Amino acid sequence: MLLRRLPASIAILRRPAAATVRSRLPCRAISPRLYTIVPAMSAIKEKITDWVSADSKTGEFQRKPSVFRSFIKPDSQFPPEANRYHLFVSYACPWAHRTLIVRQLKGLESLISVSVVHWHMGTGGWRFSTASDAPSSDPAVVTAPEPIVGATMLSDVYFTAEPGYTGRYTVPTLWDTKTRTIVNNESSEIIRMLYTAFDDLLPADAAGRGVTYLPSDLEARIEEMNAWVYDTVNNGVYRSGFATTQQAYEDAVTALFASLDRLEAILAESSGPYLFGDRLTEADIRLYPTIVRFDPVYVQHFKTNLKMIRHDYPRLHKWLRHLYWDVPAFRDTTDFEHIKKHYTKSHPQINPKGITPLGPVPDMVAKDA
Repeated sequence: MLLRRLPASIAILRRPAAATVRSRLPCRAISPRLYTIVPAMSAIKEKITDWVSADSKTGEFQRKPSVFRSFIKPDSQFPPEANRYHLFVSYACPWAHRTLIVRQLKGLESLISVSVVHWHMGTGGWRFSTASDAPSSDPAVVTAPEPIVGATMLSDVYFTAEPGYTGRYTVPTLWDTKTRTIVNNESSEIIRMLYTAFDDLLPADAAGRGVTYLPSDLEARIEEMNAWVYDTVNNGVYRSGFATTQQAYEDAVTALFASLDRLEAILAESSGPYLFGDRLTEADIRLYPTIVRFDPVYVQHFKTNLKMIRHDYPRLHKWLRHLYWDVPAFRDTTDFEHIKKHYTKSHPQINPKGITPLGPVPDMVAKDA
């Protein structure tokens, strides 16, 4: 009778003798004959879309580190093999976008397969399309259950790899079909694997064979640029948009535009169309997914509206248009429908009614405009 009178927000757990319980709830060890009362999962579990904790004193968005950090390399648990590895991605996600660009630049499409999730992210995370969704002409946008794991949600992939997993379900996710586990879910590491790990499996005359986007003579400068671009630009747009206090927003957005000004100055001094002259490098690949989303989404949705790329940064705009119109791996992997619908319809704390703005028009300005 006593148990039935407990509030609905309380759950009673009993730990069996000599049992190991893996739970998403933090529980202390207890005696087999004792009970401990903890808040029920429904009472304490944060939603996937709770980007900043409700009790945050600063209101700052803090990105959690990726969890799976293994590498594909010879004589390892994950050796390079054709058709063994699979990428789960979103066309909307800038971090996943990096991996799609490099996969195509290197010519790895026939070696590494891809599944694209639906553009909508709900409280349970990314999901795969269903029969009720508008059909896609892109075969990579698969319908649940997707064919690699049989997943309906991306979380199913993570729980297949690790049944007790308690982290976030993020893209990109590099999956090993042989051992049925996740190799890596950190985009910066995945793209570096793709630079060289599969070169021996490419035809001798393949354009991408032997090409790296982290040349040794530029590595230190690229690493230095990566650090501040990640903090203030790639992640800076999120820190601006997800901020829950005025101060956190202003700190993030002013740092963002200071870095955009810096990038504009770097391109003014560049001897070629890229950040480091006439060589396309990792710095360009990592920056592009943020800049291509800037005017269509971030300006209005994340309130990064001090300036626009197309109106206020002529060199950045020229750099962006060159990559989009002249390098197919960038244009082919950019899907503005997924990008705009994902952000505007998956963040109810920012856009409660899920209205997607029609502009700006066009999504990408013509190269010679």
